[in-house]
Amino acid sequence: MDYDIRDLRLAEKGLLRIEWAEQNMPVLRLIKKRFRKERPLKGLRVSACLHVTTETANLMDTLKAGGAEIVLCASNPLSTQDDVAASLVKYSHIPVFAIKGEDNETYYRHIKAALDHRPGLTMDDGADLV
Repeated sequence: MDYDIRDLRLAEKGLLRIEWAEQNMPVLRLIKKRFRKERPLKGLRVSACLHVTTETANLMDTLKAGGAEIVLCASNPLSTQDDVAASLVKYSHIPVFAIKGEDNETYYRHIKAALDHRPGLTMDDGADLV
């Protein structure tokens, strides 16, 4: 799996934070449970350019549970949580391209990596993938 994050050793801390956030997202938990059974997104290629946070991690895990093939890059390098990015790579096996404070060159290289996924659907809070 291809990815570009700060440090994979941060994954365990990120996992604990993602699990904690999930406890405060009951609707998404229900959707994830349903998606695991029904797999309504099977085969859908999704590239997401979003804030890499615990909330986004739970959304990505839900989409993956539904069968989507996902790639995530950061929409705002200043909001990237490096431990969350590491956890998504290590435990959820989701390619992530995000490093807190990354420079413009790296940012656009990460956008290109998300587009190279050849998505059928994009999720983007800043229109960078468009």
